[in-house]
Amino acid sequence: MTVMDSAPIEVRGRRRGPSCLPLEEERHRRPEGRERYTISEVADYAGLSAHTLRWYERIGLMPHVDRSHTGHRRYTDRDLDWLDLVGRLRLTGMPVADMVRYAELVRQGDHTFPERERLLSAHREDVRRRIAELRSTLEVLDYKIEIYADARHRALEGA
Repeated sequence: MTVMDSAPIEVRGRRRGPSCLPLEEERHRRPEGRERYTISEVADYAGLSAHTLRWYERIGLMPHVDRSHTGHRRYTDRDLDWLDLVGRLRLTGMPVADMVRYAELVRQGDHTFPERERLLSAHREDVRRRIAELRSTLEVLDYKIEIYADARHRALEGA
């Protein structure tokens, strides 16, 4: 990961560290004063299974994960930051292949900034289209609910 990918970001008006999730939305807090985490701790933190974390590593979505002297995976805060971003990308519906491509670009270095920007910009447009579709659908739902609420009120008044 480059410095650009772990820079502080703004979330709902609050300057945050590298984590992409606002405090109220984090599944679990990171253990205080820790530098390394086990796969089960990370699975719990990220809301993923250990199997999924291993799969992420196998397909290249996770950067290289350090190992203890006994061979057990030891994740860092940087790994958790990366998983926060991956979680956000998953939430937006980004295809796994695009997430893996983005991870590859990050590993290749700063010279891939333009391609990363293009990939994220294209995905942002997809997200915006989906948001517009959801807003339109929400309007239909609100309209239908209003019809039923009005009918219920008229029925109560007539009883």
